[in-house]
Amino acid sequence: MKIRSTPLFAACCVALAGLSTSYAAFAASTMPAFSQDSVPEQIRVPAGNQIAWETVGTGEITYECRVKADAPEGAAWAFAGPVAVLADRAGQQVGKYWGPPATWEALDGSKLTGKELATAPAGTGNLPFQLVQANPVEGKGALEGVTYIQRVALKGGVAPSGVPCTSDRIGSKEKVPYRADYIFWKAY
Repeated sequence: MKIRSTPLFAACCVALAGLSTSYAAFAASTMPAFSQDSVPEQIRVPAGNQIAWETVGTGEITYECRVKADAPEGAAWAFAGPVAVLADRAGQQVGKYWGPPATWEALDGSKLTGKELATAPAGTGNLPFQLVQANPVEGKGALEGVTYIQRVALKGGVAPSGVPCTSDRIGSKEKVPYRADYIFWKAY
């Protein structure tokens, strides 16, 4: 089948191309960009840095029932480590996160750890907001040059409240689901 190009056909193609370009510009302009104005002061990244990568982490935090250091006759849930898949804003996996030590790894193999600088409450039942200063990256790739990581937009992840941690359960583990955005910053 042969398609004939007519002036009307050409005009329709131009109109559709303009419409899709306009829609793409509209969609991009309506998507909210991450703003530090939305997070507590103590976890804001210092001036001189810009967002390099935004990811959404979905996974679980493991807690272990341990003897309390300050009360040997008692027990409490203690943080044992996270594991999460990191996805971009479109939902495609771009990396992973695990610990200890807290480690972020891009699918290209670049990875880094960091040092916690500050936390702030993020609401009942949620892990706290967090600011981490990145250690030097291992490998080449997306994480090269990262200076800071912020943990924001938190849902869940706190120690289990419905499962008791008693002396007869020392050593048992519980996994709690969580979600958090990890915002990676680089100096400019």
